[in-house]
Amino acid sequence: MATVDITGEQFASTIEGNDIVLVDFWAEWCGPCKQFGPTYSAVSEKHPDVLFTKVDTEAEQQLAAEAGISSIPTLMAFREKVLVFSQPGALNSQQLEQVVDAVKALDMDEVHAHVARQREEAAAAATSKPAGPQDGTQIPDL
Repeated sequence: MATVDITGEQFASTIEGNDIVLVDFWAEWCGPCKQFGPTYSAVSEKHPDVLFTKVDTEAEQQLAAEAGISSIPTLMAFREKVLVFSQPGALNSQQLEQVVDAVKALDMDEVHAHVARQREEAAAAATSKPAGPQDGTQIPDL
């Protein structure tokens, strides 16, 4: 399958509507991005069950900012709507194949359980009471 250019407006629906999505954040002026492009395209042809997408960070600056992109190229991988890989820097074909194989091999029941635990811990931390006297005693100014 060839790579697909996506916009910020298409990003969420693309992630939600496909099992495995790789996203290459790139820019026209970026030398390493231009070197990585043909590798990304060639590997995409070997994996028709994976959607290989590209986001032009110049045209989609808001999306790049929301995704926390600080260096390009950056490759992200989503599986079942979960970000499972994010790394800046161009990969060679062997490295990219390893990423694709690792994403395919993930035990997603385990990943979803881990995500659920993280959400529960974050919610508990957000609702926990601050440390200190709980009986209404005032702490004197020092």
